[in-house]
Amino acid sequence: MNIELLVTVIGAATPLLLAALGELVTEKSGVLNLGVEGMMIVGAITGFAVTLTSGSATLGIIAASASGVFMALVFGVLTLTLLANQVATGLALTIFGTGLSSLIGAGFVGMPVPRLPVLPVPGLSELPVLGPLLFRHNALVYLSLIATLAVSWFLWRSRAGMILRAVGENDTSAHSIGYHVIRVRYLAVMFGGAMAGLAGAFLSLAVTPMWVEGMTAGRGWIALAIVVFASWRPMRVLAGAYLFGGMSILQLHAQGAGGINIPSQVFTMLPYIATILVLTIISAGPWRGRLDSPACLGKPFRAAG
Repeated sequence: MNIELLVTVIGAATPLLLAALGELVTEKSGVLNLGVEGMMIVGAITGFAVTLTSGSATLGIIAASASGVFMALVFGVLTLTLLANQVATGLALTIFGTGLSSLIGAGFVGMPVPRLPVLPVPGLSELPVLGPLLFRHNALVYLSLIATLAVSWFLWRSRAGMILRAVGENDTSAHSIGYHVIRVRYLAVMFGGAMAGLAGAFLSLAVTPMWVEGMTAGRGWIALAIVVFASWRPMRVLAGAYLFGGMSILQLHAQGAGGINIPSQVFTMLPYIATILVLTIISAGPWRGRLDSPACLGKPFRAAG
């Protein structure tokens, strides 16, 4: 396998990794947000529109992240404050985000922007093999790798991470010893939205530097599956994102290979079929008891009194 193909896999995996890390933190707090796809697509159009109108990719990325936070806050108000059903609200958020992105993006179809620039690491980028593979990427690829380490440290080494996990495991006990459950969950939901917005910005500014309606193409759902596949562990999320990213690239190369008499739609379905299989196997098989899912995941919390 050549270096160019591996670099392409990294690009395909990055939006999955960003979105999955955000959802992992959200779910660790006990909140199930199925609106990742909607937050991603809003982040994609917001990042693209701001970059195109301002000429600054940095502003576009910041705006994309902020739009994800806004969408997450809508979800948070409905589920954490008004105690709406989290599953139904997440699905509604995806539908809302898809429609909103189409409305905003109607005037931007077909307009290109410069692709996010590659930022080679001085010295290290000149190394054979490892240089182009690890040290010649854009800022969001580096950010995704740093975020993986940061989230892992936060969850397992910091006091704040311990509080977040306590809220996700037993919200009543956490509340009884003085932790503000709703505040912690709001912050986790906002972080998840910010990461989903960044994932969307990566798609519209790095993968395909133009606006295409529906460009997330189900990646938000794959990110949700990766969190479960990874048993809510950041380093496993990294591995899962690269596995699913690799599958999406391999199906494109398989379509382009000559002599394969298989409809292209079959190859296109492969990542999604794999997603369904992974969720089915680990949910119903002998791994179910080892998933280590947060005990309060998806359960509403109302403070006594």
